[in-house]
Amino acid sequence: MASITLNHVAKHFGPKVAIADIDLKVEDGEFLVLLGPSGCGKSTLLRMLAGLETVTSGEIHVGGKRVDQLPPSARDMAFVFQSYALYPHMTVRRNIAFPLIMRQFKWWFHIPLIGGLAKRRIENSPAVRDLVEKTARTLSLTDMLDRYPRTLSGGQRQRVALGRAMVRQPEVFLMDEPLSNLDAKLRSAMRAEITRLHGRVGGTFVYVTHDQVEAMTMGTRIALMRDGVIQQFGTPREIYTAPANTYVARFIGTPPMNLIEAALEPGALRIGHVALPFAKAPAGGEAGQGGVILGIRPNALTVSPAAGEQAGVGQAGLFGTVSLVEHVGAESVIAVKLSDGTTAHEEEGAVPGEIMVTVQGYSELKPGDPVTLGADLSEAVLFSRETGRRI
Repeated sequence: MASITLNHVAKHFGPKVAIADIDLKVEDGEFLVLLGPSGCGKSTLLRMLAGLETVTSGEIHVGGKRVDQLPPSARDMAFVFQSYALYPHMTVRRNIAFPLIMRQFKWWFHIPLIGGLAKRRIENSPAVRDLVEKTARTLSLTDMLDRYPRTLSGGQRQRVALGRAMVRQPEVFLMDEPLSNLDAKLRSAMRAEITRLHGRVGGTFVYVTHDQVEAMTMGTRIALMRDGVIQQFGTPREIYTAPANTYVARFIGTPPMNLIEAALEPGALRIGHVALPFAKAPAGGEAGQGGVILGIRPNALTVSPAAGEQAGVGQAGLFGTVSLVEHVGAESVIAVKLSDGTTAHEEEGAVPGEIMVTVQGYSELKPGDPVTLGADLSEAVLFSRETGRRI
């Protein structure tokens, strides 16, 4: 069993707290994604799992065995780096076989002639050769085994790096932003490749990325981090539909969730002068009636041309003016500046008074057009104004 358990794990670099008291349980065979912006601690956490960073406090268990005091070589984990880290003077075959060669390392391998012959003998042994060729077939690298890394494309090099990890048949695969050096088309193809690889070889995958698309499409569960603290741990669907706080709401989704200052009233939600029927009771005990932050996804809003240019104060919806229209393939993204009601401007990336709407197809609206917005509040989420947590 390759389950991973972190008990009160922390990492300090002098006075700097990189990881703050994390508890986490990853089940055997899961694909966990550590997601967050640069500097949030996700790569540090991965390196502590691998043994490349020491743990300041806490314990790490893999398969029920404590490993935080073991050297990296004794943890039965394979690490795929962001920069491929292939040996340029070795063929693809030797790069993939190298972990198996080093598994039988002897001190006299350092002697140039004798060590070279010994390594070649291990590489050409039936067991190693069969395992390398099986791994190459899995990753469609069979025709490249005798080529050198400099002759390969970025995607092919990344597959070689994956092969070098796979050939060890480890219990845990650790991947540190392995697709960040690839272009958009290759990233999409490699996302699918890694997902299929997880399905074929099993094992527990821990994958670090700052790309929410990778996290949402690949992970069975996501740990979203900020400043060394896990903000939410759950399935992609849970994090998307029920964000734990306003930070998660703004981080997940493209465009991100709209955050609008509102007031909760009996049977209604008031935004500025507009009262919208609202029957959903808060899930927590932080708010009764009073000020809240309404979170609503862009696809839960509708937009239509306004009958006139007077500020809307009725019950039908919100009035605003189009400030930006982006046509993105099968849908259009429309930014609307509200004439009444303000987005929760304290959240990074939110424009005061502006909300985003996505509509199917090519929208004929233009900047400056007056519009009325409707909202499906059955998909709304409420957050506390004081703490930012979901209520």
